[in-house]
Amino acid sequence: MSLKPTAVVVIPTYNEAGQTPRMIEYLMTKTFPKIKNWNMILFYADGNSPDGTADVIRKYQKKYKSLKLMVETKKEGIGAAYVKAFKYAIKEFGADVVIEFDSDFQHPPKDIPIMLKEIENGADYILGSRKIKGGSNPKGWGFKRLFFSEVGGFVARTIMFFPTKNFFKITDPTTGFKASRVKGFVDKMEMDKLYTRSFGYKLEFLYKMIRLGAKVKEIPLKFGLRDTGESKIEPQTAKEIFRVAILLRLNDPTTKKFIKFGSIGLFGFIINKLGLDFFAKQLSKVITEVGPRNTLANAMAAEFSIISNFTFNNLWTFKNEKMSFGKRLLKRFAAFNVSSIVSGIALPSLVIGTGTHYFGDQYRTLFLIIGVACITVPLNWFVYNKVIWKKAK
Repeated sequence: MSLKPTAVVVIPTYNEAGQTPRMIEYLMTKTFPKIKNWNMILFYADGNSPDGTADVIRKYQKKYKSLKLMVETKKEGIGAAYVKAFKYAIKEFGADVVIEFDSDFQHPPKDIPIMLKEIENGADYILGSRKIKGGSNPKGWGFKRLFFSEVGGFVARTIMFFPTKNFFKITDPTTGFKASRVKGFVDKMEMDKLYTRSFGYKLEFLYKMIRLGAKVKEIPLKFGLRDTGESKIEPQTAKEIFRVAILLRLNDPTTKKFIKFGSIGLFGFIINKLGLDFFAKQLSKVITEVGPRNTLANAMAAEFSIISNFTFNNLWTFKNEKMSFGKRLLKRFAAFNVSSIVSGIALPSLVIGTGTHYFGDQYRTLFLIIGVACITVPLNWFVYNKVIWKKAK
């Protein structure tokens, strides 16, 4: 029994009988023989093609033992095909790595060994990127397809990842040329719970792999121009990708937490605004200068907002890290209050005081919004996550 790991190249097909023989021969005679450290399997997932694609593959199975075939009872979309194929490859072939590949030579077969080398070097998820140095889109693409690739991909990764590090790290989220480590990743992925069974699956697989902690590596992809067969891009693909990207972001745990944080922050802002107006009115009897008066008034009002924010964030936003009443809660509240002296009181109050001093008291609310949005919100979000409700390792 071989001790080599197994890599399964998965190719979904539908009405691709014409180019299938050329791809099989190329991979079996030119690509796979160069890969010495892996057991290579070529696995076709055919969508019950009426043009006889499956029959063509069966013919070549007599020649190549490592050529495998799965025929779907009905065509359900490229995402559904990959889900079925991945599960089958893991169960029946003991796949250690699964590679998503096209049958039309748009993905260069010569890059498969490069992907497997990156897996050997410790990466868990290899993406062929058209956006990094050495990668490119076909010169023969029309404006519409090029626009979709460049702008659509950028918008999708902005929705999914901005402003996190993955926005800068993942340059081509809609790429279809990928290699995934199975153990700890694909075998743990919830593949049955997808927002789509079509082209948008690519974003979901990417998101799920990253959530599982996969070490991602991009390699340059010179995307080829299709010369035969039909594109897997469907008319509704652009809408589908944006829909999936939005759903992934909205249902991301960090996003959900931030929405709660924002909701509580809005409530705290209202408390702050009402308190500012109240204390400013009371202090007007003893402090005539607008700037100093509003600085002190906001500092007093902000403390009430701080107490509110801490209480409700502890009970709702960070309920998984919630602290019960006791010494730890009191210590964290003290630390929270100290940090809030800068982020919630001193800096915003300085913005309000300085702004109203130079532009007038009628702009008090405007400068409160600026101080809270530009200073309090980002600083508090950082402190909340990294200090106050920091997860225990």
